[in-house]
Amino acid sequence: MTERDAYEVLQVQPDAHALVIQAAYRALASLYHPDRDPSPVATHRMAELNIAFARVRTPELRDLYDRARGQVARHATVVAVRVEPEAPAPARPDLITFGRYSGWTIGELARHDPDYLRWLSRHSSGIRYRSRIEAVLAPNGRPHPATRTPPR
Repeated sequence: MTERDAYEVLQVQPDAHALVIQAAYRALASLYHPDRDPSPVATHRMAELNIAFARVRTPELRDLYDRARGQVARHATVVAVRVEPEAPAPARPDLITFGRYSGWTIGELARHDPDYLRWLSRHSSGIRYRSRIEAVLAPNGRPHPATRTPPR
């Protein structure tokens, strides 16, 4: 059996926390356990998981494994760094500041995903953008029916 990197087998980063490694092992073991999947591929994969977890299951074993790999044990080092907050960016009322479209303007978003803008204008996180969204989606001056607020 070719020996693969333990972190690759466990599908975690080399600097992952010990609890993350343990959770990854348990999740993968539940998928490939012979009682659940009796195929030869699953049996081979489970053997790899057991070997990989045995190499990194304790801090001492993990340090030995990391040194053997030629790496410094980054997971054991704790460094406190003071980070100064960034100066606030100039306020742009049409700039989305959250979610997958963070950094996009409302105009760019209207060309790319107008349905998202319609949804955003109805959602509580889009209240501050509502008037701009209505103006962009309805160039004729009348709000789009999907963005119009219902009468009270």
